[in-house]
Amino acid sequence: MHDLTRRSLLLGGTALAAAGTLTGPALLDFAKAWAQTAPWKAEPGAKLTLMRWKRFVPAEDDAFNAMVAAFKAATGTEMNVFSESFEDVQPKASVAANTGSGLDMAWGLHTLPQLFPTKVIKMNDVADYLGNKYGGWTDAAAKTCKQGNDWLGIPVATIGGYMTYRKSATDKAGFKDFPKDFPGFLEMCKAMKANNTPAGFALGHATGDANAWLYWVLWGHNAWTVDKNDKVIINSPETAKALEYAKALSDTFIPGVASWNDSSNNKAFLAGDLYCTSNGISIYVAAKDDPSKKDLAEDTYHALWPVGPIGKPTELQLAVPILAFNFCKYPNAAKAFIAFMLEKENFEKWLSGARGYLTHTLNAYDSAPVWTADPKNAVFAEASKRALPASGIGTPGEKAATAIADFIVVDMFANYCTGAKDTKTAIAEAERQLKRIYR
Repeated sequence: MHDLTRRSLLLGGTALAAAGTLTGPALLDFAKAWAQTAPWKAEPGAKLTLMRWKRFVPAEDDAFNAMVAAFKAATGTEMNVFSESFEDVQPKASVAANTGSGLDMAWGLHTLPQLFPTKVIKMNDVADYLGNKYGGWTDAAAKTCKQGNDWLGIPVATIGGYMTYRKSATDKAGFKDFPKDFPGFLEMCKAMKANNTPAGFALGHATGDANAWLYWVLWGHNAWTVDKNDKVIINSPETAKALEYAKALSDTFIPGVASWNDSSNNKAFLAGDLYCTSNGISIYVAAKDDPSKKDLAEDTYHALWPVGPIGKPTELQLAVPILAFNFCKYPNAAKAFIAFMLEKENFEKWLSGARGYLTHTLNAYDSAPVWTADPKNAVFAEASKRALPASGIGTPGEKAATAIADFIVVDMFANYCTGAKDTKTAIAEAERQLKRIYR
């Protein structure tokens, strides 16, 4: 856990300045001026405990911590921040929600606020303030946090995940241009395996990576967990076709993907064992920052997800919404901090610190400098606009959030791809689980 002091704000300024981030006195001056005119005034003696997901890009964490320290110095709010792995964020937020203690705020994944609709502070005023000031919210981002007209949290950003590949390997496989459709992508993966430069995508409980590529396959075949009226429709010929396609892909993968978590493909790619996967920009950033991996960084490229038979993008991108629990004793401080995070003076610099790992959800940041800082960053600027909500064509809400959190779709695909279950049994099990949720 980090108790962020003025001293921590002033430390590390050189690294943050290199990332284009406001540092030291400049950041503190902005924070003080902002606090004087902000719509929310932190309560006297305010103390906030915030859990966030564990960073994959160190400069993002540095920029975030500097921002937290500036907010503390400007408002007098004590800020205790700690990080958890992707896999642990939702369970620990659930414990806090159920016990009414331990956390004031949680910065989590996917549709986290939808899991606790009666346990969170409504953020309508914060969402309206930021949306009106910064060009409105992207559609999927808004759906991540809204229940009817109420905002259960604020969609801070999207961790964009796109195809990450070694161009030398795809060129050798006969694909000078990255495939734009499902058949072409499968043929490329087969050719890459034949060349001993395999692809690999997580089939384990990887909250970000496994959900992303398996929902992409499902939706790309026009298969859905529920319809627009939230009727369970997973048991369909389209789902069976999606399973067959995923199985054909998985036959080309590097061994071990059934047990992968969200860091496994990063490690395999950086070790030179993996040549195509889906991921945030963190693999490329890590390679760029390692002098011994200069050649790998130069050979690493990004591409949009190929489009399936449905004929349009079907991307599940990793939303990272923040919420404040309604047992928080300092709601004004919590709202002030969330708004402060997304002000232009902070957020554009924070995006630069994240180096493309975070994608904006407010339209005004389309022109943020990070998207032109490196040509290989550009594809990630699309993430929030191309994404579908986690509910697909169904209603965003607690039920859809539960289906994601319980890995129902991931397990259906994994059971079939690994041979643990046949098509009929894998689909039937997912159907039973979904019907229990959507009763």
